[in-house]
Amino acid sequence: MFEVYRKEITWGGKSLIFETGKIARQADGAVMVTYGGTTVLCTAVGASTAKQGVDFFPLTVNYQEKSFAAGRIPGGFFKREGRPSEKETLVSRLIDRPIRPLFHKNYKNETQIIATVLAHDMENDPDIVAIVGASAALTISGLPFMGPIGACRIGWDGNNYILNPTIEQMKDHSLDLVVAGTKEGVLMVESEASELTEEIMLGAVNYGHKEMQNVINAIIELAEVAAKEPRPIPEESSQKKEFTNAIKLLSSGGIGYVKADTIKKNINLVKKYNVYIGKVNPDRGGVNNSKDGKSNVITKIKITSPNEITSETYLVL
Repeated sequence: MFEVYRKEITWGGKSLIFETGKIARQADGAVMVTYGGTTVLCTAVGASTAKQGVDFFPLTVNYQEKSFAAGRIPGGFFKREGRPSEKETLVSRLIDRPIRPLFHKNYKNETQIIATVLAHDMENDPDIVAIVGASAALTISGLPFMGPIGACRIGWDGNNYILNPTIEQMKDHSLDLVVAGTKEGVLMVESEASELTEEIMLGAVNYGHKEMQNVINAIIELAEVAAKEPRPIPEESSQKKEFTNAIKLLSSGGIGYVKADTIKKNINLVKKYNVYIGKVNPDRGGVNNSKDGKSNVITKIKITSPNEITSETYLVL
């Protein structure tokens, strides 16, 4: 029999249930999250190795709403689900923004997160459920994710903050704020408000961060019994280390500033890594890039010989 783990808390007056071990067992992390009558299955899968030549983090997040979640089957001329709707695209971005910066900087393996709405009670919006579900799936997956995160929606009825208001309640509220973050701080805020004061907006963010702590603690407790062995954190490549050291050496005169004699001494590094140098043209307007505070225009050039270096140059990173 499957070993199923379940964690249930009361959040905002409704039951929030995390369940793993029954569905999508081949994924690195899979959690089915139910809030009220809304259920979302969230899975996280990461490649075992990084592709050669990839210098960025290839993370893909897909949030998908199926018609069967609302008790309907596509019929008529179109008998299948169509392309992602605007809502699905926006919620995918909503999930991506708070989790992307929490992966280790050396992790470059292709990673995919899929959040599928299995049931929708037409009261509780699945977007918040999908965010916390993605966080839980990543936390138990063993991937180098420095989470978990929590998220919630905050409404304002004119006198009090409302945690995770229903779709019907939101019609009468002057605030629709989604906040996501870790135990330590807030990572993302997205809101729509109708002429509210700064105090109310800031209070909503603080209130949301406080209320999401229960969810974060629940995910941690689930991970303590259901998490996989963590993957080893990839080491920084020797080529990238050498490049980083070269940049530090070249910019030893300050952030972005390079002395002419430093470039001449390290012209081999400039050539090797195709470093572009910003040559300063004083008194021609432009942005303030000089050490003395004068306004300069930076001309981007590639240095191939020490003879091309003038008295003052800037490193363009």
